[in-house]
Amino acid sequence: MKQDEQMSDLALRLLGCAYDELDAAEQRVIRAIAERAPTSRDAAGDDEVTTRPGLGPRLADKVAAVGGSWGFIIGFSLVLFAWMLINSKALEHLGLTFDPYPFIFLNLMLSMLAAIQAPVIMMSQNRQAAKDRLTEKLDYEINLRAELEIMRLHEKIDQMRISELAEKVDALCARMEARG
Repeated sequence: MKQDEQMSDLALRLLGCAYDELDAAEQRVIRAIAERAPTSRDAAGDDEVTTRPGLGPRLADKVAAVGGSWGFIIGFSLVLFAWMLINSKALEHLGLTFDPYPFIFLNLMLSMLAAIQAPVIMMSQNRQAAKDRLTEKLDYEINLRAELEIMRLHEKIDQMRISELAEKVDALCARMEARG
């Protein structure tokens, strides 16, 4: 029961409201302060967002990493340029163009690639956003803890200064009484 009272006292003193009125993150911080336990946690812990993803999410992350790189953009541009060059000039003389201008087959392939790549990249972005939200939540708890600890230190320093001043006043009063 003593710990519950200590947490209630800390909540009232530091945050100005009852422990039961605090949200979950604030309660965790107050509990950590009361237990003198660390607040920091690893965002790559056992949270469902950060546990080892299955094949689909890992593939989505790799596709997003490759598809969002300058290497992919440059390489893909070279392939497209080569496709158009071959189908417009090189194979035209031999009568072997398999996708003549306006490159309908190329448009079909690009549309299919975009239709597949866009949702895959969005899946990866959703996973990253969930990781970012978890990191943000943990950062909030750490910042709140630091702020509350600073407030506690100020209280302790204020108490020390008050005690010091009280001793000086008592000493001064004693000297004045001794004089007469």
